[in-house]
Amino acid sequence: CTRNIKTGNVSSCVEVNSVRVACTVTSRFARTVVTSKALNAANASQEIGFEMDLPKTAFITSFSMSMDGHVYAGEVKEKEKAKKQYEKAVSKGQSAGLVKVSGRTMEQFSMSVNVAAKSSVTFVLIYEELLQRTLGQYEIVTRVKVEQPVQEFQITADIYEPQGIAFVEATATFLTNELLNLVEKTTTDTKAHISFSPTAEQQRCAQCPQGLINGDFIIKYDVKREKGFGEIQVVNGYFVHFFSPPDLARVPKNVVFVIDRSISMEGKKMAQTRDAMVSILKDLHEDDHFGIIQFDDSISNWKEHLTRATEENISAASHFVRSIKARGATDINAAVLSAVNMLKRKRQNDNVPERSVDMIILLTDGNPRETSAEKIQEKVRLANAGAMSLFSLGFGNDVDYSLLDVLSRENKGIARRIFEGSDAVVQLKGFYEEVSNVLLSEVDLRYPDNAVSALTKNRYSQLFSGSEIVVAGRLNENDVENILVEVSGQGVRNGHEWKADVVSWDVVYPDKEYVFGDFTERLWAYLTIQQLLEKRCEGVPHEAIARALNISLQYSFVTPLTSMVVTKPETEDTGRSPSIADKLTEAVSAVDGDPHFIIELPDREDALCFNINDRPGTVYNLVRDQKSGFVVNGQIVSKKTFTPQAKNNTYFGRFAVTHRKLGLQLDVSTDHISVFHNGKHVRLQWSDTTSVKDDRLTNSCSLTVSLRHTVKFRIIRHTKIWKKYHDQQDYLGFYTLDSHHLSSSVHGLLGQFYHGVEFEVTDSHPGEVEGNSNAIMYIKGQTINVTRHWEKDFSRDVKAGKNVLCWFANDDGHGLIDGSASDYTVPHLFTF
Repeated sequence: CTRNIKTGNVSSCVEVNSVRVACTVTSRFARTVVTSKALNAANASQEIGFEMDLPKTAFITSFSMSMDGHVYAGEVKEKEKAKKQYEKAVSKGQSAGLVKVSGRTMEQFSMSVNVAAKSSVTFVLIYEELLQRTLGQYEIVTRVKVEQPVQEFQITADIYEPQGIAFVEATATFLTNELLNLVEKTTTDTKAHISFSPTAEQQRCAQCPQGLINGDFIIKYDVKREKGFGEIQVVNGYFVHFFSPPDLARVPKNVVFVIDRSISMEGKKMAQTRDAMVSILKDLHEDDHFGIIQFDDSISNWKEHLTRATEENISAASHFVRSIKARGATDINAAVLSAVNMLKRKRQNDNVPERSVDMIILLTDGNPRETSAEKIQEKVRLANAGAMSLFSLGFGNDVDYSLLDVLSRENKGIARRIFEGSDAVVQLKGFYEEVSNVLLSEVDLRYPDNAVSALTKNRYSQLFSGSEIVVAGRLNENDVENILVEVSGQGVRNGHEWKADVVSWDVVYPDKEYVFGDFTERLWAYLTIQQLLEKRCEGVPHEAIARALNISLQYSFVTPLTSMVVTKPETEDTGRSPSIADKLTEAVSAVDGDPHFIIELPDREDALCFNINDRPGTVYNLVRDQKSGFVVNGQIVSKKTFTPQAKNNTYFGRFAVTHRKLGLQLDVSTDHISVFHNGKHVRLQWSDTTSVKDDRLTNSCSLTVSLRHTVKFRIIRHTKIWKKYHDQQDYLGFYTLDSHHLSSSVHGLLGQFYHGVEFEVTDSHPGEVEGNSNAIMYIKGQTINVTRHWEKDFSRDVKAGKNVLCWFANDDGHGLIDGSASDYTVPHLFTF
């Protein structure tokens, strides 16, 4: 349960009076209420913003703004309906709230509102989530970022666990000895209260950025666990079953580590992988068996068979791991299939304990080269046939994480992204610790069909040490005391096989004083939505997604299927304006005209735009994806008469496209098209129709290029004619039609936007030009001035084009693009 407090948009005229975070936890289900009050001390109205981080797994349930005795509350709506409502407002330049990625495990909520002079606004945000038990504890993390001392600053947590609280502790990354004394904690057998309330002066921190407290406030706790089949709680017709028996022995494991040694792992990533593997090998138990496979475009095994984890073997394996060096390409398919076969052979030869679990741990940073993702998934699924678990670790930003995610889900495992950084070794080892000690496999929790309905997931491939299985459902009758629950799984208990048992429900009825609403019903709704959404990538029926949407709307959860719509108060210029808290997706980028850059955001139905003008002959990098070897550069041209120090219209007159892995080069100018493919050269003149698909040439009115598993784009040739001056100008436009196969590290003037961009627009007001509006945009950590106006998109209609409403940034896109325009100039057209 993680949230970030940021004390408003700070200026000398905005005073943040109070920030309060109150987290109430009832049986692992957390409800967090964040309240912030700010004063506009200026003599004129201005925007005041509210920002905070919350867990990616949490659902926002409520947001409101209070001003001058009026409350403006958010309403959760179906995403498509919310878009239509917002579309009307966005054309007038009105702003939107955002929910955007913020760090590894969080996303940031932001909203702003215009506040009258000398008036105050109170923001209230509420969200809910089920705390996950990992390595024997639950965590509540509050990220604190104070930008000015706050008169009233308070974090509180009230925890109620009917099973009993085993321990609770609170700390913070920014705590000094003086601040440590401010952490107050009181506990009873089933309840705990934690608070942290530094004064304005105590919020100053000499060691912190800007001299104010900055970091994470962390609460950790666990519950008491009696022998048996867990705890069942019932409130108003809904039940929740927590299953994590304390008396289970770990099951011996047979594990194959599959390590990517391709050239992209060279340097720090390879060194961190070696360090993590040496540490992981030391954690193996003597009754475990293990193997090591290293791969690039070929495969090399430490040994051809699994080996018992004796001290001698672990020492030899550690020596082998330290010698792994990066080289070659990435053949994930052959490596994983080799691991499957190694485990199968050992099992068939009865060389491993009968009551043991088989698992593969794959670590890779790349994309498969020789085999498509779909083929890999199919081959591994058929070879494995549900016999073993596959856990995948995706290292860095370039990894094909969607492949790993589906691969693991289809083979009883979990995928985890490992972020590049100094703590990568800790991340790698931490994931291993989570999944390495299996207590039970093939866990099945069964309830009488005539007594319960609407069950959440009740069959799990594994129960890991320090984790917990949670099942919720609806009761069909009130007499729950006589209902039996049957739990089965494969494991060992005191050296013997763990068998199924049938027991009566040991029902707990939580103390009503500590229950917020019908918490078991909301927990059931939360779990149901999460599990339905997890199946979206597995091709679940449309009816399942429709069910998730209906539950989201019924319980007012902001999920990927819904949006929070907030109707702001009236202003003179905009009237009552709706804003939306939403998530953004892939962008569509283009450049055309003299030269106009357009970044269309389909999910938001909005666009950004900017111009770049430079001297004729200047070459700009538009797209560079080193992972796929795809590069696009463009050269500036101008009218025949170019006057230095004067305003001149410039255009793109030539594009060079390179795809190293396909051996393809395109040289496209206003008078010819040259195609170089695998040593062959074809030169064409522009005609009515020209198009290229890989190395096949056909005719069309524009040049359309589809590069297999990489990108699709279109280059359009225009001729502008000035009849009065008997003059004309030929120039080119470049349009990206499909870029989702390019890696997350793609960059360039256009490429940096291929995976979306987050922004918020505020303070919209009429501009100097009639029909245009000016506004303030918050983007990439900066504040810039933008203007609302129209640009032409010719990607669908080459002759007439389509008008696109966009937010225009002056100064060669300063603030929209990373760095400055000059950072994207390259020496010549075919610079890689």
